[in-house]
Amino acid sequence: MQHPAIRRNPGEGRRIGIVGDVYRFLATAEETGGKYATFEAIVPPGSGPPPHIHSREEESFLVLEGEMTFQLGDQRFTAGEGTFLNMPVGSLHCFKNESNKTARLLITLAPAGMEAMFFEVGTPLADDADTAPPPNEDEIKKLLAAAPRYGLEIRVP
Repeated sequence: MQHPAIRRNPGEGRRIGIVGDVYRFLATAEETGGKYATFEAIVPPGSGPPPHIHSREEESFLVLEGEMTFQLGDQRFTAGEGTFLNMPVGSLHCFKNESNKTARLLITLAPAGMEAMFFEVGTPLADDADTAPPPNEDEIKKLLAAAPRYGLEIRVP
């Protein structure tokens, strides 16, 4: 089935606060026929998800601003602006902003579907929000409960 073209102007797109980060959705499963989802992640210093494994989708990252420390398996490395990474299905990975300035990433998941978990667990934010509430115990419990339904294994430290 053909899906319509997507256009998001700067700043447009549904925003969700998830464990301290802001995700601005540029393309979702509904809009791409399930092929992929793309979102901008605004990641403040000290923030980023715990190590996790996707059983269904590839995940790619483009560092737009700042720098991000990535983990892939037992490798850790810092990626600066313009760096692209792709994490294959089944790879243990995570990212964390270990710098002192906010970073921005462009993240794509293929196929789409994982974004539904963010909508379920996260906090809806205003269209101009560039910060999210800090993670709290309730949100973390919701995320850990929802993750297996989306084929996501979270490795809690």
